[in-house]
Amino acid sequence: MPQGKIVKALSGFYYVQDGERVIQCRGRGVFRKNKITPLVGDEVEYQAENDKEGYILDVYNRKNELVRPPISNVDQAILVFSAVEPDFSSVLLDRFLVLIEANDIEPIIVISKTDLIASDEVQKLVEAYAKDYQNIGYQVLLTSTIEGDSLEALHPLLDEKISVFAGQSGVGKSSLLNVLRPDLGLKTNDISTHLGRGKHTTRHVELISIGTGYVADTPGFSSLDFTGIEVEDLTYCFPEMKERSNSCKFRGCTHVKEPKCAIKAAVESGEIPKYRYDHYLTFVEEIKDRKPRY
Repeated sequence: MPQGKIVKALSGFYYVQDGERVIQCRGRGVFRKNKITPLVGDEVEYQAENDKEGYILDVYNRKNELVRPPISNVDQAILVFSAVEPDFSSVLLDRFLVLIEANDIEPIIVISKTDLIASDEVQKLVEAYAKDYQNIGYQVLLTSTIEGDSLEALHPLLDEKISVFAGQSGVGKSSLLNVLRPDLGLKTNDISTHLGRGKHTTRHVELISIGTGYVADTPGFSSLDFTGIEVEDLTYCFPEMKERSNSCKFRGCTHVKEPKCAIKAAVESGEIPKYRYDHYLTFVEEIKDRKPRY
C-alpha cells in the first residue's frame, strides 16, 4: 500500500502528500471506534483510486504529538520573541521552553526586530539574554525582517524537518515566514496571540513546504499551562538543571528548600542565571497549585 504524510486536515478530510501528489482522504470508521484521530504530520498508509477519493488505512507510530495545535511528529519549535515592541520576555520564553522540552521537541530561539532597538542599554540586555541561552545550549538567532540576510541562517535549519513557529503576538512570526517564502503573503495582523485571542484566518492546521522541510501554519499555541507536567518533571525541562541534578545530595531534590542542592549552588556562583531559577520556582508553585482533574 502507498504511504504519505498528512499535510492538511480540514472538514473531515485529510490531505496526504505522497511525492508530488496530494490525495484527499477520509479516515476509516475503525479510527473513530478505536478513538484514533489522524493528525497533520502523521505518516500514514492509504488507498486511493484517484486524488479525490482516498482512505487512510493506518496511522504509524508518532514520536510526539501536540494537542493545541493538533499536530504530530514535530522535530523543532522556532520560538520567536521580539527584542522590542513588545519587549523581550524571558519568563514567557522559559514557559514556552518548558512545554517544548516536555514534548521532546528541539527548540530554536529567534529574537526578532533587532533593527528596532533604539538604545545601547537595550542592545546590551538583549545580547546578554542571547548569550545566556546559548551558554545553556540553545541555538539563538538574532534577526531582522528588514535585513533579510539575518534570516539566511534559519533557512538550512528548516530542511528535512517539521517545524512549528510559536511566540508572543506581534513579534513578527508572519513577517518572518513571508521573508522565508514570499509567495505565502501572510497578513501580519492575522497571527493569533499565545492565548488565542488574536485574529487568524487559518482555522485549520497545515504544513507549508519551505526548502526541503515543512513549517506548520497553525493558529498558534492556545494554551500555555503545564497540564501533564509534574514538579519532579520540571528539572528535566531546564537543561542546565538536568545536567547538575545528579550532584544534589538528595535523590529527587526539587531544588527549592533541600540542603546541599547543586542547582542552588550553581545559581549562587552565577553558573545558572538567577532569573531562570526564579522562573523555575514560579513554575513549581504553579504546578503545586494546579487543581487536580478527575
